[in-house]
Amino acid sequence: MLKARLESDLRDAMKARDELVTSTLRMALTAVRNAEVAGKSARELSDDEVLSVLTKEAKKRREAADAFADAGREAQAAKERAEEEVLAAYLPKQLSEEDLTAIVRDALSAAGLSGMSSMGPAMKAAQAAVAGRAEGGRVAAVVRAQLASG
Repeated sequence: MLKARLESDLRDAMKARDELVTSTLRMALTAVRNAEVAGKSARELSDDEVLSVLTKEAKKRREAADAFADAGREAQAAKERAEEEVLAAYLPKQLSEEDLTAIVRDALSAAGLSGMSSMGPAMKAAQAAVAGRAEGGRVAAVVRAQLASG
């Protein structure tokens, strides 16, 4: 289970006195626990839900790094990038552009979707096919290109 792996790796990082990994995993586990208690009743998250939380946290780090870099604060940007790399170890490998295009093309043809008017259902089908192996913005760009050309 992914949450148990995060907790185990946190203990190992604390023993090794690895400040970056310790603080990053603490932040990730806090986000997971917050997601567990959000809503009407507290519950244990599935691995897919934990993966979703980690993906959001990694995206936050990437966006913060870009913002810090644009503001000329390279030290903070480097810290955010390092935290994103720690989180990336727990995420599935990202798809290449060619693989992403092929998966989206197959998902759209299987669902019989074409034209920009079917963007919503097309995104739903594409996201299900990609299953977290590509960022939503990349998926949306490929879906948009496929629908415009088809």
